[in-house]
Amino acid sequence: MKKIFVQEEWCLGCRLCEYYCANANLGNGDMAKTLKGKKIHPCIRVEDDGRISFAVACRHCEEPLCKKGCITGAISVVDGVVRIDQNKCVGCYTCILSCPYGAVVPSEFGVVQKCELCLQNTGGTPSCAAHCPNQAILFTDEEVPA
Repeated sequence: MKKIFVQEEWCLGCRLCEYYCANANLGNGDMAKTLKGKKIHPCIRVEDDGRISFAVACRHCEEPLCKKGCITGAISVVDGVVRIDQNKCVGCYTCILSCPYGAVVPSEFGVVQKCELCLQNTGGTPSCAAHCPNQAILFTDEEVPA
């Protein structure tokens, strides 16, 4: 199964992945119209400590701890993709505490969100990987990207 891999040595810290992610999840093609004047809530986020930048995204674990911690059964694994049913989520944030990678975050709607590989939005390559200007974010099934 293809997953997102981040090569932190190539990350510029530009945060374009966050904007493309937010735009893809809002379902509108025109980023300027969609995001103008709005606070974005991307499923991927860039961490930057001044020395190194890298994007944090869901790793789609084989046995996700977030799923084990979910009290409502809102988190499932479908074809290797860890997904959240927004209608079942009660916003208890147990999954946020359970994820060792910090990939599950509160959404703007009081529930949680995480990267679901843009499967519901683009049907192909996740928007963050498709638009990373330095190719620091890869969508591949290789364990160690070349």
